[in-house]
Order: sequence, then structure tokens, then C-alpha cells
Amino acid sequence: MKKYLLLMFALCAPLLLLAQQDADHQYRKSLKEVLDEIQQRFKVRVKYTDAQVKDKYVNYADWRFRNTAEETLANVLAPLDMKVNKEGPTTYKLKEFEYFRWAVQDGWKKLDSIAKQYHDKASFEERKAMLRPQLYKALNLSPLPPKPNSKPIITAKRIYDGYSVENIAIEILPGLYINGSLYKPLKIKGKIPVILSPDGHWPEQRYRADCQLRCATLARMGAIAYSYDLFAWGESLLQFKSDDHRTGMAQVIQTLGAIRILDYVLTLKETDPNRVGISGGSGGGSHTVLMAALDPRIKLSAPVVSVSSYFYGGCPCESGMPIHSCAGGTDNVEIAAMAAPNPQLLISDGKDWTAEMPQHDFPYLQKIYGYYGKADNVENVHLPKDGHDFGPSKRFPLYRFIAKHFNLNIKAIEGQNGGIDESKVTIEKAPQMYVFGEHGEKLPANAIKGLDQLQAEFNRITSQNSSK
Repeated sequence: MKKYLLLMFALCAPLLLLAQQDADHQYRKSLKEVLDEIQQRFKVRVKYTDAQVKDKYVNYADWRFRNTAEETLANVLAPLDMKVNKEGPTTYKLKEFEYFRWAVQDGWKKLDSIAKQYHDKASFEERKAMLRPQLYKALNLSPLPPKPNSKPIITAKRIYDGYSVENIAIEILPGLYINGSLYKPLKIKGKIPVILSPDGHWPEQRYRADCQLRCATLARMGAIAYSYDLFAWGESLLQFKSDDHRTGMAQVIQTLGAIRILDYVLTLKETDPNRVGISGGSGGGSHTVLMAALDPRIKLSAPVVSVSSYFYGGCPCESGMPIHSCAGGTDNVEIAAMAAPNPQLLISDGKDWTAEMPQHDFPYLQKIYGYYGKADNVENVHLPKDGHDFGPSKRFPLYRFIAKHFNLNIKAIEGQNGGIDESKVTIEKAPQMYVFGEHGEKLPANAIKGLDQLQAEFNRITSQNSSK
């Protein structure tokens, strides 16, 4: 009897499976089965892992097939919040849906539709006046939380060839510190510029050599340079886990931190308030663009390998809060345009989302600056053979741009052949740049520990502010 039942099940199983393929069962198939069928039918390869397809199913699977592999893949994957990246003529790689990454043409069309809302300086100024308060609101920073009364924590000064370095921590909310390093020229006469240098998403945080080279070289030219950590990055990891960086709160705290850094540097007797700039790369470039749009105290900006109309920032610290939904929708290029007519340098390369900058996005920015009669104030250095970094090919034009607009001594960093010479910069070991000690032993007793505690404190302060 048992053998008979097994035989009957084996014979009927195909019919049972066939019966599942009807409208009553939504023509449902596993994602793995559908992908395998796509590969066979269209003679393509779709690379995926078992974990990516596990427990995922496609409703009306057969009805989603179209004439090409790409149309079919889009139909199949969109309801699952997945997509493919094309790696070759017939090779695709399965990925989670990336809300922040658009097709180039889609990004351009979006920017064109945004740009139809203004046609001269007056209409663009109206747009800026609408956007700025909405950006603050989207970041939950309207009104701004009150500043703690504490003084910055500053370490001993180290003296090098033409510049000094001291580490600094600023309390931006009760128990929340933003850490950085302050580079100054050894000889200061009168008021001098200050350049904020937010970190990007590269290994070794602000301790890496290229970050130190940049800030020390700016100091040797005659500017103050302030290098600081991203949220849950660098020394901020004494208070938070690295996973906390990939939250919308990261964008909020990084914005508030930069505002409080500006508050501080503008109290320094040597700071010239008319020459305040900001320059960061990658995620630090997105932060640069946002800060230049939000805070009119910033008079010069230089986002590096970051700005694009078809890329909104792959980390929540860049796009985790709904800033791009403001005023009916905006993007990072329009936000960059909000810096007009202040000098702005955009550095792009050929191997990331800035590869098409000269084709569409930069001409848009030139047009906006032209409304002010300042088209020459916006520049693009495009490096088609370069990749995503902040190497010498990016740093050197940055130095010259800042020197030109902030009247710095470029000859102080030039070699005998007229090229940029960074060889006089001393690269410090990471522990030398810590504010709170090599093991975090100097972290203040009131320091917040963890995202939950931060969120609770932020909500408490926000609630108090809104009730005033």
C-alpha cells in the first residue's frame, strides 16, 4: 500500500505543480526558478547567491516575460525591490534595489524638469528661499537644538614645518562629541581663511595620509584647516557602533556637527568670516554640498568625486533623511547650485557616478552661476582616467582654487619646478590624532553610549524646542 501511495504521488506531483500555475495561485514561482528560466530563454547569465534568492517568490511569473532579457528582469525584480547591474553584453549581477542610483538619462531628465522652475537670478533666489528651510526641516533641525555651554576639549599642540596640529572635540548635544584635528599656520598675521574638511568613506578615517597631507598643506599656505570625523566613524566609534553610521541619524548629526564647528571657528580671533570654505570627498563631498546650501557663512565649496544628478548618495549619511523630497523634489546638483554665486570647484573622475559631469550637470551649474554674472566662479576639473579617491590629481587643483579665491600663498607649497610639493608634511600615527586617548580612557563621563540613547536625547531636546 505504501509503495502504491508513493507511486501515485510521483505520478500526480507534476499535475499538482501544474495546477498551481493558474490565476487562483497568482502563477507563483520561486525567484530562483524564474532567473534560471530567463537565463535559458535569453541565453544570458545572471549572477546571484543562494542567500539573495532564498524564500523569494514572483507572482504572475510567466506573465512578466517580455521580448528582451532586460525588460523581463526589470518586470520580475522591481516588485521584489531588486535589480541587476549589467557587467557585460550577456552578463548581469543581481542586487538589491538602490533607491539612490538612477540611470544617467533619468537623472538628467529629473534635473531638467527641476530647472524649468527658474530662468534668472530672481526666480532662482525664490527657489533657494523655498528649499533652505525645508532642508532644515527634513533634517529635524528646525529649530536647531541649543548649544551646550561646555568648552571644546583641546589636546597639546604639535609643531611641524610651517604648521601646527592640535586635536579637538566639540560637544554638539549633551554627551555627544564630534572629534577632529585643527591645522594652523605657524605664522599668522591678521585674519586668515578657514577650511572645513569633512571625512569621506575611505579606510583609516581622517587619520589616513591623504587627509593629513591636504589639511597640513592648506595650513602651510596660510589657512586654518579643520578635519573632522563622520558620525560613528573614527573616534565617534567610542560612543557608537559602526552600523549606526548607516542610519538617517548620521546625516542629522553630521549636519549639526558642521554647524557647531562653524560656530566655534568663527570665535577664533584669527578667523576671517568672509573666507570660510568647505571641501570633502565622496560622502564628505555630499556633506560639503549640503552644508554650502544650508549655511550662508560658507563662502567657498569644493565637493570632490561626489556630485551627480543620477546618484543621490549611497550611504544614509548622504540620503537617509528626505532632503531630496523638499520643494517638490530636488537632487544633489541643484543643492550644489544653491552655493551660487560663491566660488565652487567640482572634481569628477571617469570611474564612478561623476563620470558624466562635463556632459550635463556642469553646464547646468554654469547656467545658474551665469544668472549672477559669475559663471567663472564655478569650475570643473574632470579626470576621465582617474578613479574614486582624493589623490594628488584632486588635491593639487584644490590648492590652486582655494589660493586663487582666498588669496593664499601658493608659492609656499610649490617646488623648484613650480609643481606642488607636499613632502614637508609629517604624517602622524593615528593615536597622535586622538582626543580621548589611545584606548578612549579620556572620554567624558557624560558621553552618550549607543544610538538608542542618542535618539532619546535628541527627541527630548527636539520636543522641548518645539514647545517653546
